[in-house]
This record gives sequence, C-alpha cells and structure tokens, in this order.
Amino acid sequence: MTPAVHDLDLPELELLDLERAESVARVRDAATRHWLARNPLGYTVLRYRDAVAILRDRRFHSAISLLPQIAGVPDAEITGRDQPSILAMEGPEHDRLRRLVAPAFSARAADRLRPFMREVLDELLDPVLPQGRCDLVTDLCEPYPIPVICELLGAPKQDWKLFSGWATDIFRVFNNNLAEDLPVIRAAFAELEAYVLELIARRRREPGDDLLSALIAAEEAGDRLTTDELVMMVEAVLMAGTDTTRNQLACSVALLAEHPGQWEELARRPELASRAVEETMRVLGAVAGTIRVAAEDITYRDVTFPAGTLVMVHLAGANRDPDVWPDPDRFDITREPSTSPQLTFGAGVHFCLGANLARAELAEALALLPRRLGPITLDGPVTWKPPNVGIWGPAHLPLRFTGG
Repeated sequence: MTPAVHDLDLPELELLDLERAESVARVRDAATRHWLARNPLGYTVLRYRDAVAILRDRRFHSAISLLPQIAGVPDAEITGRDQPSILAMEGPEHDRLRRLVAPAFSARAADRLRPFMREVLDELLDPVLPQGRCDLVTDLCEPYPIPVICELLGAPKQDWKLFSGWATDIFRVFNNNLAEDLPVIRAAFAELEAYVLELIARRRREPGDDLLSALIAAEEAGDRLTTDELVMMVEAVLMAGTDTTRNQLACSVALLAEHPGQWEELARRPELASRAVEETMRVLGAVAGTIRVAAEDITYRDVTFPAGTLVMVHLAGANRDPDVWPDPDRFDITREPSTSPQLTFGAGVHFCLGANLARAELAEALALLPRRLGPITLDGPVTWKPPNVGIWGPAHLPLRFTGG
C-alpha cells in the first residue's frame, strides 16, 4: 500500500512573501531532501521532471477555478455569467475548445503580426528616444501588448486604452484581495462583454482577417463556438496575452540590464532574440508557479495524493533544476537550446494558449530595443511588484540610454 502524501516526512516551505531569489534558493535547498515540500495550503513540487509529470497528468486539474472559492466568492459572481473560462476547464469540453481555436493561435498566425508589433514598438520608442531616459514599464511594457491584441481581434487600434484598463482590472483576480476587488472586476467584465458582443455582431456581418473572424468561422464536424464561448475566448485572450507579456518583457530587460555584455550581443546579433526570450523566461519568469488540484485519488511515484489535495508546481525552481541545466544560475542567451523547455508557459493540456503570440512579441522587442536604445544602464533602483502577486515583474524600470 502506497503512503498518503499527508503521512510523509517532508520539508516545510513557506514562500508567499519571499523575494524571487530567496524563493528559488529555498526551493533548491528543499529539493536536495525530497521532490516534494509541504506548504500552508498543500504541497509544492520542487524538481523539473516531477513538475512536467504533474502538469501533464490529466488527473490533476487546474486550480484557477478554486480561486473564488478560496476567497469565499461564487465563481459566477466574478464574470456575471455561467460560462466557465477555458483557463479553468477540464476534460472533453476543454479538449473541444482547444481543438476549435488552436489554428487561430498557431505560430504562423502570430508571425503575421510581427510587422505590426515592430510598428507599435517604434511608435512607443520615438517620443522617448530624444530624452535619453525612460521608465520602460510605463513607457513601453504596459502599452505594448494591447494594440497587438486589438489588431489580433480586429478591434480599432484607438480602443487599446479601453482594453488596457479592462485587463488591469480583471487581473485583480490574482492579487489575493478578491472580496474587496470584486466590484471593479465585475464592472470590467461587464464592459468588456458589451464591447465584445458588439464586435462579434459586426464580424458576423463583415468578416475580416482577424482572430475573432477566425473563431466565428472555426468549425469541426459541424461544431461551432457559441456566442458565450466567443466572449469567453476574447476574455481569455485578453487575460493570457496582456499582463503576462507586459511583466515578462520588463523582467527580461531588467535581467539584461544587469548583463550589459549580453545586451550588446543582442544588438550585434538580433537573431539571438528568440533564444534570449527562452533564457530570460527560464531565469526570471513572470509566472513563478501554478496550482493543481487532485481530481481523484492519484498515485504518483509511490505516493498517493487524496482527491482535493492542492499541489503547487514551482515553475521558477524547476527552471533552475541542475539536473536539467548545467550551471543553472548562469544567464546566457547563447546557451544551446535544451531538449527540456523552460516551464514558464506551463506544460500539458493547460500549456499557455497564447505562447506563440507571446514569444513573437517578446522576440520582436528584444531584437529591436538593443538596436534602438543602444547601451543601457539602470537610472535608479528597479521597483518590483509584491512577491505574492500572481503575475509578477517590475512596477518601475528606470533606464538611461544613448540611442543606437
């Protein structure tokens, strides 16, 4: 008979308010004693191979749907609708939606937007270049993904500020203050839904070369997305494609600012941008972890996880596993691509749906910024968001630059 996880003698791990470097150090220390640790809500997976196995095991479900319950708020109270998000779905319904929408999120679909991404970046950089200094977060990272999302959806470019505000308010879901933030979150969902319903009606009359038109036309054996599902997918795109990219780009540039030689290498060799995306996400990912819940009694590695057990997969720690990456703390954008991918996008059935779009956005930025900004130095300390924020990065990133 296999032991229940509750009966194991495991390291204790409390990471909630720790800075990232200390969090990763404690995970690594605990990983020398076991592949699991106990945390205040359940258990933390510490090593890469186990992180991948848990994320790919369909018996472990996404715990996003539990966030309202943990906060004591009914799920439908957040969006005002009964339609669940694809981010929290499981089983056949999740598979059906992923099948229907996957072509619209392909690498080829993302690549078509690369010229527009460069156009947005240039427009954001033009006014700050003569100043020789900027706050990269407020001047570039925060506004950058939203016009891209508008272009992707076929929404007018001038509406990016609306989408930006909705994204900021909706992402309060992950700020551990759900009960207090609920009115703002619900208002944002309601305004977004009204906007999207009007956009859907327009695209049904006048299809375009955009994601929403592709989603409306998506069909498999006569199956199509309902209007509620279309609204939900637009919400998912906004949630998956804005705050994550904003924060990751700021994390990536903050890391490169600490390694000026690698920034200069990017300026000389912009073809390294894709590798730089993967390496910066490995070393300093905007998403440190994800949570799963055992949907049934599960035995893995001769340990039984009773149904309902919460399991946190520590992505940041797994990304520094010395069994996977030699010298894992060394940051090197010329590092040969690993057969084991970095895990900041997740793995398994909930692998980030917008990963191709995010990779394209980040790569275009990391290819263009070193060339246009030239050498950079920090113009003061980086202000980081609180460590308990779900999607994390610099709140302010002051830079000085000479221009390329």
